[in-house]
Amino acid sequence: KVKNKITPDTILKNFWKDNKRFADLFNACFFDGNPKLNPDDLTEVDTDISSLLQFHGYAETVKRIVDVVKKSAYGVDFVILGIENQSTIQKIMPIRIMGYDYGSYRQQLSDNVSFLRPVITIVLNFSMKRWTSGKSLHEILKIPKELKPYVQDYKIYVFDIAFLDDDVINTFTSDFKAVARFFRQKRLNSKEMLYDQTTITHVQEVLEMMSVFANDHTYQDIAPVLLEQQKQKGVTRMCDIAQG
Repeated sequence: KVKNKITPDTILKNFWKDNKRFADLFNACFFDGNPKLNPDDLTEVDTDISSLLQFHGYAETVKRIVDVVKKSAYGVDFVILGIENQSTIQKIMPIRIMGYDYGSYRQQLSDNVSFLRPVITIVLNFSMKRWTSGKSLHEILKIPKELKPYVQDYKIYVFDIAFLDDDVINTFTSDFKAVARFFRQKRLNSKEMLYDQTTITHVQEVLEMMSVFANDHTYQDIAPVLLEQQKQKGVTRMCDIAQG
């Protein structure tokens, strides 16, 4: 019997649909663990956005499809928060993010909103390597020194999940703590997972994340066993996955 193939896009979209995880990520990585983003304030926004670019009569339709986009009440303003999930490092990412963000602003203009909401798009790097490619438009362009002051820059924010410090990982309060610990331990080739008592609430979704980005379907295969154990014991921990 052939199993349905799960893709990173599908797994990640499902994982980040959970408002608690989404808020947890931004609170830990942007706000040093302070719960400034409330999960109850988050509502999902359509991720399929089409924008029309026109240059001197030439028109090109650019479709913006981001893995996750949400709209959040943050103070008195609304903030659109986007996550671009990557398992490989792409040199052109600043240009991609620039296009994604433009698409959101252009959509707002098309909707005739009373005020523009700021857009924040972050990159999650799940690979076992640090993001060594440029994190700004200037870093990926060859610009003559004399012209550099006149070339607009565009920066991106990248989080290397496998390289997150323990201090950051410990501020997570959702199941993403288990995911972050897993990738850090995998990079370090550590056996700490065998003794890790971190609890996991949504076992299936966490195992799917591990399976896709570790490229190891063993984690997906043991899901039925761990789900049954969770019913019996009432709890699943990281060590249960390692011993599964």
